[in-house]
Amino acid sequence: MGGRRRFAQGRDLTGLEIGIISLVGMVVLIYAGMHVGVALTLLSFLGVLAIKGRYVVASKLLAQAAADSIANHIFGVVPLFVLMGLLVSYSDIGKDTFDVANRMFHRIKGGLGIATVAANAVFAAITGISIASAAVFTKVAVPEMLRLGYTPRFSVGVVAGSSVLGMLIPPSLLLILYGFLAEESVGALFIAGVIPGILLSIAYGLAIVVMAHRFPAFVGGGDSGGTIAGAEMGWGEMLAKMAPIVCLIVIVLGGIYGGFFTPTDAGAVGALGALLLALAKRKLTLAGFWKVLVETGHVTVSISFLIISASIYTRMLALSGVPQWLIGSIESAGLGFTGFLVIYIIIVLVMGTVLDSTSIMLIVLPLVLPIVTGFGADLVWFGIVTIIAVEIGLLTPPLGIAVYVIKSTLDDDRISLGDIFAGAAPFAAIMVLVLIAVVLLPELSLALL
Repeated sequence: MGGRRRFAQGRDLTGLEIGIISLVGMVVLIYAGMHVGVALTLLSFLGVLAIKGRYVVASKLLAQAAADSIANHIFGVVPLFVLMGLLVSYSDIGKDTFDVANRMFHRIKGGLGIATVAANAVFAAITGISIASAAVFTKVAVPEMLRLGYTPRFSVGVVAGSSVLGMLIPPSLLLILYGFLAEESVGALFIAGVIPGILLSIAYGLAIVVMAHRFPAFVGGGDSGGTIAGAEMGWGEMLAKMAPIVCLIVIVLGGIYGGFFTPTDAGAVGALGALLLALAKRKLTLAGFWKVLVETGHVTVSISFLIISASIYTRMLALSGVPQWLIGSIESAGLGFTGFLVIYIIIVLVMGTVLDSTSIMLIVLPLVLPIVTGFGADLVWFGIVTIIAVEIGLLTPPLGIAVYVIKSTLDDDRISLGDIFAGAAPFAAIMVLVLIAVVLLPELSLALL
């Protein structure tokens, strides 16, 4: 067959045409409701079959990709950090951090919003799951803010906006997934996410102060007729609440940064520390621990399947010649790396309005990573740019997943999806500004490496 399949009318399909057809087919299948991993695997198999013309080759590619994708011990980082995050979520650490943050910021206008951002940033450093942050702080922060006179839109918006910190501040499941797809060090990606994550947190805090003074009708918070949670907390009690959390963060991230642990080792140490912390707080029952283990298994299997699917998809694209064609097209168009990057970010932002973060990364990265490598750009920096761009989609309609999580967790029919999207809009705009800063100043993500 010579790498070509004969069409019904006698015209040959080249590998490039097969690859492009598979891309179109993927979009159709995903929009039709098929799971992204199933769509990737099915189309990759059919694509290799069409290119090579042999079932044996296509089936062996599936088996080999599955074995190669998750055979390395570094993959152990996934279940360990998932387990750590779920244990932390289960042990009421989110409420502790929120109470301490309230004590620190309650005298500032808009202080509960700043406290929510600060608590989310700390929580993100020991969970790495944006959806978990959105669910926890919807229960912890939103009722408290509503009780003290903050507007419903601002209350849910600040939770939605700050929840995305969970995928940027390490440890982050999206950074882990990017590390596997790009074959980059997960530890280096974790370190690279620290400064952009802190920058985004500070930008959120400053924006809340500005909004509270310039747009008080949007923020609210004028009613102080209730007692603020944590406002009467003494320094000793604050220290007692935060010391275990800070120690866990220092051990995990400090161990990676200092070279004492590999990311897998750090995940194991962090999971043990989270387990001891949950037991010490007497929040973890035997039934609860079993539930955490089962959920860890579900998340790990889901991520494993996605990584395997992406690996097969990448190999099929390489066989089809689509990445090479894209590289040649960009070079002939004279766009340069800057033009390519602008187009890439716009595409990711648009995809974020209709697809979830993982799906976007699995679809676009196998296509663009060879291009980025060809331009000689730093893949760690590019990973941080990608994560920020992808995470903006968590806040944008119609498929802002963080917004839907907040709505499903929120026990208040007065607040609609439209209210949550409207409240999250200023924070999505701030993310765009931080994204531009990271693009223009790569040192923000590479300074600690």
